[in-house]
Amino acid sequence: MKNKDSGLTVREKLFCVYFASTADIEHSAKCAGYDKEPLKKGQALLLKREVVDEIATLSKNRERAMSEVTQLFYEKLAFGSIADAVSLLYMDSPTKEQLSKMDLYMVQEIKKPKDGAMEIKFFDRLKALEKIAQSKEKTKQGSNSLVEALYQGAQNISNCAGDDTYV
Repeated sequence: MKNKDSGLTVREKLFCVYFASTADIEHSAKCAGYDKEPLKKGQALLLKREVVDEIATLSKNRERAMSEVTQLFYEKLAFGSIADAVSLLYMDSPTKEQLSKMDLYMVQEIKKPKDGAMEIKFFDRLKALEKIAQSKEKTKQGSNSLVEALYQGAQNISNCAGDDTYV
């Protein structure tokens, strides 16, 4: 059964999804339901332009999503509140329920020696801001080396075999 949008079968689309996440040909083919000679089938799939195009699209979407998650993570570290962590310093014996309601995202480490006061170490806000800047710069560059390598590899295989399957 072909997918109307991409022209791929459901199993081919599944292969693309798994491959975009793992870059493991054999595993991706097995997960997509190609039980007989999965490595060989996966390699053959990577020679199809539609498959490589789908992997490229999925990889770009995944990269974009991961970039957004990373951005949110660092923004929360850079701009998050430490109020709950400071409140924790003044609690004698916080319960699990109290702790579960606290936003301790900014906390890197908590130490409470048996005979001393509680110590709380926070993530470095300046490093988080640096990571935000680096992430934005990397996004601007927009490199996608995995997809480029797939295209080049498939082109080389096609050229060596004298086959125009991919081209």
